[in-house]
Amino acid sequence: MAKMIHSMIRVLDEARSLDFYAKAFGLEMADRIAFETFTLIYLSNAETGFELELTVNQGRKEPYALGEAYGHLAVSVSELKDEHARMTELGLNPGKIVELNRDGKLFALFFFVTDPDGYKIEVVQRHGRFQ
Repeated sequence: MAKMIHSMIRVLDEARSLDFYAKAFGLEMADRIAFETFTLIYLSNAETGFELELTVNQGRKEPYALGEAYGHLAVSVSELKDEHARMTELGLNPGKIVELNRDGKLFALFFFVTDPDGYKIEVVQRHGRFQ
């Protein structure tokens, strides 16, 4: 069977992105591989083996157009309200907490936060299928 190992996003400013992902999700640099025209940075934490790959294209000045097909990345947390408060205190401007119910039962409790390049990240309470 295939095993999901990483997802990649393109970012303009390496330092700004590293700071955001460390503060927001505790992601640390697992590896950094520089090539002649681009750099790959792999971020991870102890919670999972899945990594976020940041690609920095040398000399890029214009923000990336995220397009209509991009949805979002998602992470799960044990205490959503605490994470929302923590991100608010850090000035990361998380969106409002949303409760999504189905058939009278909680399906998901979540909020979104936006990284410096405009990517949306869903932060969801560990519950049900979102472990």
